[in-house]
Amino acid sequence: MIQFDDFNKVDIRVGTILEVSDFPKAHNPAYQILIDFGPLGRRKSSAQITALYKKENLIGKQILAVINFPEKQIANFKSQCLILGATSSEKVILLKPENPVPNGSKIS
Repeated sequence: MIQFDDFNKVDIRVGTILEVSDFPKAHNPAYQILIDFGPLGRRKSSAQITALYKKENLIGKQILAVINFPEKQIANFKSQCLILGATSSEKVILLKPENPVPNGSKIS
């Protein structure tokens, strides 16, 4: 069990996907993604979502991401946030707001 204060340390925000490109150097199939978090700026992430999502269909979609992890080196790429998803049958399904909200909105 964690304490509520532990949960409050995780900074989950809404962002909109701006760019998606293939990530051939990743160990598992993945995309490199650029996300707009509004007043918090733009951040890059790597996501293993190629099984269910095509690059062109991701542009403009809002997602949820943890933005207060340290950068993580993945092959030749620095991931600056962690996109959140649910795993079903070994595939990742993106978590997203039900209705559009401003980029950078905090999840609480």
